[in-house]
Amino acid sequence: MSEVLENIQQEAQAAMKKALGHLESELAKIRAGKATPAIVEGISVDYYGNPTPINQVANITVPDARTISLQPWEKNMLGPIEKAIIAANIGLNPQNDGSFIRLFLPPLTEERRKELVKRVNQEGEQAKVAIRNIRRDAIEHVRKAQKEGIAEDVAKDAEGRIQGITDKFITQTESHLKDKEKDIMTV
Repeated sequence: MSEVLENIQQEAQAAMKKALGHLESELAKIRAGKATPAIVEGISVDYYGNPTPINQVANITVPDARTISLQPWEKNMLGPIEKAIIAANIGLNPQNDGSFIRLFLPPLTEERRKELVKRVNQEGEQAKVAIRNIRRDAIEHVRKAQKEGIAEDVAKDAEGRIQGITDKFITQTESHLKDKEKDIMTV
């Protein structure tokens, strides 16, 4: 197989890996009733006029399955961290005791679990669309290479391999979605 087709295939696979990685990070942010530092990871705090990720101004720990504890490295950051958590609208109310901020995760209701599953499925659908768009672009590159002189049967083989890679990543996406849905619906 030509080097051009090999590069197209490798670039498509790398881009699909990236899309799957993004899905995994988005799924980690969706809470399944268990506390994880990923719930507050995307929050930025006003640190002396600069928006700074919360994990760079405080130590984030999970003392138990329903609690996230944040200990700022500077006492004067308690207020800004609390405001940032409220502004992020993650559905948790910070409890400030003067040296720690604690977030208590309430038990999930059946209705809330179903909403979370819908959100998980939306994230999964976005990942699948991204993977299919990558496949489409790769196949367009293969067809362009075919017009530039690559044999038709070689181009068809490359398209088949790209489709195989796509199928593999779609299957992995489905697997992640099923695992997360099971995790959310487990009481």
